[in-house]
Amino acid sequence: MTTKRTFSTNSSQTWDEPTYVASRVPTTWQRLPRTDTENNISKPYVPRAISAPSFEQPRGSEKFSTRYHEYSVMQQHCLYWDRDEDGIIWPRDTWIGFRDLGFNVLFSFLAVFFIHASMSFPTRFATTYVPDPFFRLYLAYIHKDKHGSDSGVFDSYGRFIPSRFEDIWSQYTRRSSGEPPRTRMTLSELWEFVKGNRVAADPFGWVAAAFEWLTTFLLVQQRGEVEKEDVRKIFDGSLFFEIREARKTKDGWNKGWGLGGDGFIGGEKVWYIGL
Repeated sequence: MTTKRTFSTNSSQTWDEPTYVASRVPTTWQRLPRTDTENNISKPYVPRAISAPSFEQPRGSEKFSTRYHEYSVMQQHCLYWDRDEDGIIWPRDTWIGFRDLGFNVLFSFLAVFFIHASMSFPTRFATTYVPDPFFRLYLAYIHKDKHGSDSGVFDSYGRFIPSRFEDIWSQYTRRSSGEPPRTRMTLSELWEFVKGNRVAADPFGWVAAAFEWLTTFLLVQQRGEVEKEDVRKIFDGSLFFEIREARKTKDGWNKGWGLGGDGFIGGEKVWYIGL
């Protein structure tokens, strides 16, 4: 049962108040969850262990998840960096992975330092109290690297929750009343999303989330926006392989800010020597 409530923002508005809105908490009606996800995805609130479905792609990256069906979605997200598929990611693997995605020397160095300095020990801590002297990441326990202030799309065991992914676009993309969520997100909307997920006393989580989503924007933005499908394929890791293969072609990867590898600035290729 719903009741009529009047909410005061810049102007007075009246609508039926659903169960997910509290009239005295403005963010509950500013950040509305998506309520029609189940039309395309069965039980979207149930975590998926091996696939990352969305409203537009209810089967996820089917070929990719079938090939790597023995891995969780979070592990699939990291497989691109496990170049020899031995379950261990060395700092050198991460360096080569970022360089193959087109990131320049400085960004790749910072990424290696931040990722391995902060995330090696949690994957090691699952089996021993002794830190890894080489700061390696262990894929079997990569779910231990889940941190606070994140999107909540991954659960604590590395599974993908479709409803949480859909809520990102429902809650943070600007649209007119009655319109479905947009499938593109601007940098300012992305920043609001990152801020909206911050929890108290979690400086590492704040920095980690900002780094992850800034990297995502730098990698896939086009005309100042990121596409939902690109973000979904980043979650399951399939896009990293696609970008690496695209960069081997004449046209390269024509999204992102071109921070070195492909010689792109925005969507235009301006030089042919990578940094």
